[in-house]
Amino acid sequence: MKIVIAGAYDIGRHLARLLSRNNQDIVLIDNDVSRLDSVGGEYDIMSLQGEVSDLSALKEANVSDASLFIAVTPFEYQNITSSILAKQLGAKRTVARIDNHEYISEEGKRLFEKLGIDSLIYPEMLAAQNIANGLRMSWVRQRWDVHGGALVMLGIKLREGCTILNRPLKELCGPDDPYHVVAIKRKKDTIIPGGNDSLELYDLAYFMTTKQYIPYIRKLVGKEHYVDVRNVMIMGGGKTAVRLCKLLPDYMQAKVIETNAERCEYLNDILDTDRVMVINGDGRDIPLLNEESINNTQAFVAVTGNAETNILTCLTAKRFGVRKTAAMVENIDYVSTAEELDIGTIVNRKTITASHIYQMMLDENVQNIRFLMTASADVIEFTAHQGSKVTRRKVFELGLPQGATIGGLVREGEGKLVSGGTQIEAGDTVVVFCHDVNIKKLESFFK
Repeated sequence: MKIVIAGAYDIGRHLARLLSRNNQDIVLIDNDVSRLDSVGGEYDIMSLQGEVSDLSALKEANVSDASLFIAVTPFEYQNITSSILAKQLGAKRTVARIDNHEYISEEGKRLFEKLGIDSLIYPEMLAAQNIANGLRMSWVRQRWDVHGGALVMLGIKLREGCTILNRPLKELCGPDDPYHVVAIKRKKDTIIPGGNDSLELYDLAYFMTTKQYIPYIRKLVGKEHYVDVRNVMIMGGGKTAVRLCKLLPDYMQAKVIETNAERCEYLNDILDTDRVMVINGDGRDIPLLNEESINNTQAFVAVTGNAETNILTCLTAKRFGVRKTAAMVENIDYVSTAEELDIGTIVNRKTITASHIYQMMLDENVQNIRFLMTASADVIEFTAHQGSKVTRRKVFELGLPQGATIGGLVREGEGKLVSGGTQIEAGDTVVVFCHDVNIKKLESFFK
């Protein structure tokens, strides 16, 4: 598969690194040599200096042979123009990053499809969806509904109340148990666990289960006392905050703290003031936080443009007793620092956007793929084809690559957990977790 990426900024560079792990034919276009050089020589990527919306550069990149053209510069007009040109030159599928939320309406999508742009990516919406999903479950770092909710993945920080620490997983996750531990982030290490591995205090553990057993998981990990989020304090009134306010469920109330008075007036005009209160002030102002009853707030979300401010204010909120905190950390170099400080959910629009685009790289039998930034792991949905290797042997006999495990499957719409003795059938949607594994090798098991 040939993939052309327009823009060697953070999203483009991160995406190029992700895709290069799977032996794709990748061309990265940018007019700045230093940005191209920053991708690094260790990645198998062709760099091309040129303007992404110039016909000459697109022709030199041979976009006519591209299966996927991805425009992710910070400039909306460049992304739209280059995607339209790439489609006209023969690119099979085009993706453009945009900054205008009106474009992602159904009418907008239809319009851009006629122009030749197959998919629109709005990073602020993706980030807001990520945060909103986390707020719905205060005790969970990350939730992902797999295959429309037939299976559920929960990322949970393990603390002192957890009842399943320091025991081999083969004693905990048998064929009859309603969950599997499919990945573990321990300090800086990612583990795809086997039966002899165990969970330890302060691990970030990823559980695969079904919806009816979520309360059971909550009890196992000792999080029953966590109060559900009803009041949210949001620091920063930018685009991500606006999208988040519009996505919050009806039972949640929000306070948005924004320093710019004109922006506050705008927010009051576009947000539901029955559920969202806009406050002109500085979220770093301790007396203001006290005045706005931060001690009665269940969640604090910091989405300003300054990563250091977001991290520090989340730490302050934790000091006030707020259990659920989320910080937008746009500088990827700060992500590991934020993790070590245990501030809660870390939101990076660049990696979320790259992850969203990442699913477009594989063949059609891969329905969904998600990159877990915190765990440096991939979660992939494969469909088992008739006669494929996974349908001819039981799971324990498959010989999956080291670093890969099957978390569950969906058969006729019903989610099922998988054990070593499970027999996968043609038509099953199979959820695979992997770390440092060539995805093309995994794909061969399902064809």
